[in-house]
Amino acid sequence: MKKTFSLLALVSLLAGANAEDKLVIKGSDTLGAKMVPQLAEAYKASGNEVSFEIAAEGSSTAFTNLLAGTGDIGMSSRDIKGSEVEEFTAKGMEIKDWVAAYDMIGVIVNEKSGVEELTTEQIQGIFTGDITDWSEVGGDAGPISVYTRNTSSGTYKSFQEMAMDKRDYGSDTQKMAGNEQIAEEVAKNENGIGYVGLAYSDKDGIKAVAVDGVELKPENAKDYAIARSLHYYTIKGQLSDAATKFLVWATTDKKALEVVERVGFIPAGE
Repeated sequence: MKKTFSLLALVSLLAGANAEDKLVIKGSDTLGAKMVPQLAEAYKASGNEVSFEIAAEGSSTAFTNLLAGTGDIGMSSRDIKGSEVEEFTAKGMEIKDWVAAYDMIGVIVNEKSGVEELTTEQIQGIFTGDITDWSEVGGDAGPISVYTRNTSSGTYKSFQEMAMDKRDYGSDTQKMAGNEQIAEEVAKNENGIGYVGLAYSDKDGIKAVAVDGVELKPENAKDYAIARSLHYYTIKGQLSDAATKFLVWATTDKKALEVVERVGFIPAGE
């Protein structure tokens, strides 16, 4: 009997030693569609034995999953709201914020569009529905087709705050699931306009317009009207050693910052 228990204990110990850590990361499409998956691959390539489950379904889901205990790390392209902080506080939880990178939200049009520049006032008019024809902003006559993110998206809310003076979106705007979907629709529609994170602005068939005379280039981030920070959120005291190690690497290591820059975002160190 003792030998049986000893054998079981040994098997259990060996299984634990060989078990691979798993990190569950949920939230923002802006972060989760390209940057975080590439960081995960680079992290594993550096010799770290860990698996990743990444779900990019919108920034709001970062906080619902952290609250429910179904995610280790939340990705968000917006700051956490006061009401969300209160939800965590009510459960005795305290949130920690890690700056993942910096971003510029590009206003994109079809590459065949004659429009090269828009003011923030014109952008607000287009996305609220006050301006409905390209001829009103210096383009060829034609109805404007407006593409936006869905309401669970942090980019949807960030753009609303920074480019629309917090006004409501127009009733005719078409809501898309992610940055890549918006880019695809604008590339197909000569009358299309939308917005995407910096890393998604170089797709064939689209071009980013200058905003208030400032071009969408990383070196112009400080002067660009629609710039923001991107975040990882975790719960203090509930983060595993494996998750902590990954986040420290993802926000400080030279290889990680190279991935952030290669994807098209601005590393946090800059």
